[in-house]
Amino acid sequence: MTLALGCIADDYTGASDLANMLTRCGLRTVQTIGVPDDALALPDVDAVVVSLKSRSIEASQAVARSREADKWLRARGATHVLFKICSTFDSTDAGNIGPVMDALRADSGDAIVLVTPAFPGTGRTVYQGNLFVGSVPLNESPLKDHPLNPMHDSNLERVLARQSKSKVGLVDLATVAKGAEAIRAKLIDFAKQGIGAAIIDAVFDPELEIIGQVALDHRLSVGASGMGLGLARGLIASGRVSAASASADQKAIGGPVACLAGSCSQATLAQIAHAEKSMPVLRLDPEKIVAGSSEVRRALDWSREYLGKGPVLIASSSTPDQVSALQARHGRDAAGHAIEQAMAAISEGLVAAGVRRLVIAGGETSGAVVDRLGIPAFLVGPEIAVGVPVLRCVGWSEGDAVTALKSGNFGGPDFFNDAIRLMP
Repeated sequence: MTLALGCIADDYTGASDLANMLTRCGLRTVQTIGVPDDALALPDVDAVVVSLKSRSIEASQAVARSREADKWLRARGATHVLFKICSTFDSTDAGNIGPVMDALRADSGDAIVLVTPAFPGTGRTVYQGNLFVGSVPLNESPLKDHPLNPMHDSNLERVLARQSKSKVGLVDLATVAKGAEAIRAKLIDFAKQGIGAAIIDAVFDPELEIIGQVALDHRLSVGASGMGLGLARGLIASGRVSAASASADQKAIGGPVACLAGSCSQATLAQIAHAEKSMPVLRLDPEKIVAGSSEVRRALDWSREYLGKGPVLIASSSTPDQVSALQARHGRDAAGHAIEQAMAAISEGLVAAGVRRLVIAGGETSGAVVDRLGIPAFLVGPEIAVGVPVLRCVGWSEGDAVTALKSGNFGGPDFFNDAIRLMP
């Protein structure tokens, strides 16, 4: 396998988002869970997205795992690697975006790396170095209340500088509007000043295409799926990749279907409420989850009653205030870990009951579930919502199955039914 593009994603739902984007742009793409075992047979593809669960772990661990993934991708011919981050730049002042970027840049030999979380298709734009979510700055959006990585500063130069050893500069929109050569000249000037990372403005997709062209001059870039769009279109425009059909095999799976929701985002909470109109929904008690395993048993007993009748949804999601109160009583890490592992145990029980169509909402929940189930890789299928594709399992011991891994803020009000309709 000789890859045109390697990607390292810092969570599983973000990896699916990116794999979906690359596939839509015409790159044959596989998403792996962790660095693949050499025994795993992967199809001939243009891009591999290595999914890591590294966004919220200790920074040194995130660096080590990311470097391992980078080494694997480079060994398979990838001359450019994208470190894929969330379009809301989720990261504390201790990391992990900055430390991972610094390590990968040092390994690549690049003097400077382009950085942008811009993804206009989901309302994420960067102007004068400030990240906007829709019409509001990041620090005024619901991300200010994120239970793991609350974002209180929209200025990405400041955010990245606080966690990186690199000097950080800005390529503003006026420079981007002048085209690729103007950006290249700016980066050369920055490199002479010892600036190692450049936040770059982007408000519309055509700007991402220009950024992608320039990024491909280098061995590393950092960004959200919008950067993936720019890189993919740049590879195709240059003739390095021939555009392929963007659809995985859609052989029907059938059987029971279940949804699991662990995200506490406003979007997911609204989607759960909407789902109650069309399917049985069980809301778990987070306090009881932290206390022991009774909620897992209750969920599996409840699911056996309904699985034969149609889709079901099991949710551990809570409002930000409820999450904060739970964390205050039990500690942030302990509470989060207990809930993730409970959802993973429920997924294992659902698979044992015959479920092979599984919809999962929430980045941390998706990571815990996929790890527990031991799914090694996915082929990308139809798009359910912007950034969320149907994923067909590759090399799984349980055989054919499909899933969807949804970042908390993605999807419309009827997301769960939208996903089920595309999972025959």
